[in-house]
Amino acid sequence: ISYTPISDDRHRDRHFSPWLAYFVFLQLDQKLLKLREHFKRFFNSRTNSIASINKMNPTTGLPNSRRSTISEDDNLQVHREGVTTASKDWTTIKVIDLILIQNNISSAPVYDSHVKNFVGMFDWADVMSYLLIVLKKKNIKEQQQKSEEQLTSEFKDLIRLAIQFQPVPVKLASDLSNKNPFYSVIPETSLFQVVELFGSGTHRVSIIDADGNLKGILTQSNVINYLYQNVTHFPQIERIFPKTVRELGIGLDHVITAQASSNVLDALTMMNKNGITNEDGMLTGNVSMSDVKYILRSYRHSLLWKTCRQFSSHVRSRQGLEDGQDRYPVFDIRPNSTIGYTIAKLTATKAHRVWVVDEKMHPIGVVSLTDILSVFAREAGGNPDPKRQRSMSAAKEPQF
Repeated sequence: ISYTPISDDRHRDRHFSPWLAYFVFLQLDQKLLKLREHFKRFFNSRTNSIASINKMNPTTGLPNSRRSTISEDDNLQVHREGVTTASKDWTTIKVIDLILIQNNISSAPVYDSHVKNFVGMFDWADVMSYLLIVLKKKNIKEQQQKSEEQLTSEFKDLIRLAIQFQPVPVKLASDLSNKNPFYSVIPETSLFQVVELFGSGTHRVSIIDADGNLKGILTQSNVINYLYQNVTHFPQIERIFPKTVRELGIGLDHVITAQASSNVLDALTMMNKNGITNEDGMLTGNVSMSDVKYILRSYRHSLLWKTCRQFSSHVRSRQGLEDGQDRYPVFDIRPNSTIGYTIAKLTATKAHRVWVVDEKMHPIGVVSLTDILSVFAREAGGNPDPKRQRSMSAAKEPQF
């Protein structure tokens, strides 16, 4: 039996090219430098997580010492007093949007230098409410037929017309959504009082001392993380961890969903948070008011006229590029999931709510941080009313 060699390339002499090797290593070194800078920016960025504030006092649940605020950031020289509303030194909505994006935060307190006091809280819900006021009257079909360049140009023109000749100070836009009014507490406030307040629908409170100085901002996420990590010190809470969300009577309210083929602008108009279902009613994604930052950051305003499925995919892609982690389309639990498991999923994913689905993955409810803190407050003898804040928001929802 004879074999015919296909190629005698392996018998040829091998020659090492130092210039080629140098070029390859040079390219690799440049990529490593870029990667190092990326991780440096990532780990140095500010977040609103529990790690961004000092350890809490086990008695009060509040930070032991001062937390830096926007006005104290040496790298952010916007105004001497932070987010100010003085008539001669307005901080416009456009500027505050950049502050939220650059500092990777979801909200900022608004300070009035005339009265020398904090007068409001500005967050992504307010940003979206402002944009909806401007954009809701635009014809959707007409916008979908335009190119991305045309949309970007028109979007900028709309914002410019809204603020160029009659600047909109952030004071007027704070709590434009009527969802997150400004609340403050003193450092001596008990953890129980804060939990009861959060269980009634408040998302964050500012900690202000007797001299009117802002000492920090406490959020629902901060408290949930603290209680979860120290649950053994709170037997009233620990004993309900094995109970299911169905037993506790949460997470089974009617869910308003948007189809995956629905327009993003319409979905954002429905409510603060919407689940996204496909045509078969299965939960496939989530659209949040805070996702508007991905539109403003890249100036890809045409995303507002994309479908929810396309927008959700874009957001997950951007999140993966920023933190290097794959993002699951949506996080869910079952009605028989325990409250302990639900909290563990919320803290691990840093989400503010988790969807309750049935065996067919159809959304049948939602469990939010407000729901969980409301249960905690009731177990501790409090009387929170989570529907109070929601009804107030619904009654005062801006009409477009």
